[in-house]
Amino acid sequence: MRFTFYGAARTTTGSMHVVEVNGSRILLECGLYQGKRKEAFERNRNLPFDPRSVDVCVLSHAHIDHSGNLPSLVKRGFAGPIYATPATIDLCEIMLLDTAYLNLRDVNYVNKKRQSQGKNLFEPLFDADDVERTMGRFRGVPYETTVEVAPGVNLTYHDAGHILGAALVSLELSEGGRTKRLFFTGDLGRKNLPILKDPVVAPPADLVITESTYGNRVHPSMEDVKQRLLDLCRKVIDRRSKMVVPAFSVGRTQQLLYFLHELWHEGRLGELPIYVDSPLSIKATQIYEKHPECYDAQMRELIEKKEEPFSFGKVRFVTEVEESKSLNSMEGPLIIISASGMCEGGRILHHLKNSVEDSRNIILIVGYQAENTLGRRLVYRQSPIKIFGEEYPLRAAVESLQALSGHADRNELLAYFSEMGPKVEKAFVVHGDLDQAEPFAEALKALGANEVAIPEPGQAFEV
Repeated sequence: MRFTFYGAARTTTGSMHVVEVNGSRILLECGLYQGKRKEAFERNRNLPFDPRSVDVCVLSHAHIDHSGNLPSLVKRGFAGPIYATPATIDLCEIMLLDTAYLNLRDVNYVNKKRQSQGKNLFEPLFDADDVERTMGRFRGVPYETTVEVAPGVNLTYHDAGHILGAALVSLELSEGGRTKRLFFTGDLGRKNLPILKDPVVAPPADLVITESTYGNRVHPSMEDVKQRLLDLCRKVIDRRSKMVVPAFSVGRTQQLLYFLHELWHEGRLGELPIYVDSPLSIKATQIYEKHPECYDAQMRELIEKKEEPFSFGKVRFVTEVEESKSLNSMEGPLIIISASGMCEGGRILHHLKNSVEDSRNIILIVGYQAENTLGRRLVYRQSPIKIFGEEYPLRAAVESLQALSGHADRNELLAYFSEMGPKVEKAFVVHGDLDQAEPFAEALKALGANEVAIPEPGQAFEV
């Protein structure tokens, strides 16, 4: 058996790992790399292996850093099946089409400049036709159902509790008369978050590939989330200002709406206008409503009572471009929730451009911000910030609600592996910057893992 780590190696983006067993090549994830524009452009355009050499793709969930380059894989010759849970397939359809649209828009913008400079024009990474062909390769596998995906390779998905449809991956690998169980976290979720069920504890594994996004951090208590959110809303009301929230369309947007619904239902939010300005977020929320099998008991109870936790009070879902633009000239108080979550594209950039210079406004960060993203620069208040090539002084307050993270923190990761059982023969720590991956690798050793490696990009291991 051979494992090669091409993406999300010593970083948190572009997940892509290859498992070779019995002559088959199984690709775990095919995510887009997000970071410095030029580097991301080159990495995403040039896959580090021949797509025609891959027999099967196994996808853990729909977030773009895990699924976003699947159309490139298919465009360049991959002809095998892509396995995912039914909810993940539904999300991928809207998210990959949205990615194709944004990529085409960005390439057209760049090409106008290149054409005026007499330079060669770029082609889009992929288009809607490539997405359609990709969707035709998907095969749905429900949780806790075992299927053979390659000779001697059986796949079982377990609920990850991360986003809708997210799965923990168990692969039983049989080769040369020996059998090993590989466990791949994808992105491990957390217990006691609203909407979704808690992560399922998978059977013990011999080999582990684990994320380490928060491998050396502990999230703040969830007890404070509603109160902190309420305090920020009251500031916005008192100042008659705006709170602009960059939020991932899948997961974080729905969580925010859930908590705001609770505050509204309790009579503490008042009639504060809330705008969800992201067509993708709206489509994703509709898909959440289609998959109640993923809901936890509390969410199911709300549904049975005919309550609508994603649509309440003065929540308005914005689809049209002109309506989106009109938000920038509105007087507060109001909340704008928009994508992308790391501020690397989408309508959020327009709202930031029109909000960051006003000291009354609040920019609320509710998710992980990868290195070299605008979101990371906002967190560290690196003023001035650059949006659409123009610089803007950052005068607005920047607040953070990290307790909303959908990723397990250090303690939650270690507790999960402790509960999973017997010692691991070899663990590979991925999807984490080195300052998170290295301490977490040491913690896994202390927990009893026999060997722990932090792969470099492109590094291969014989097992």
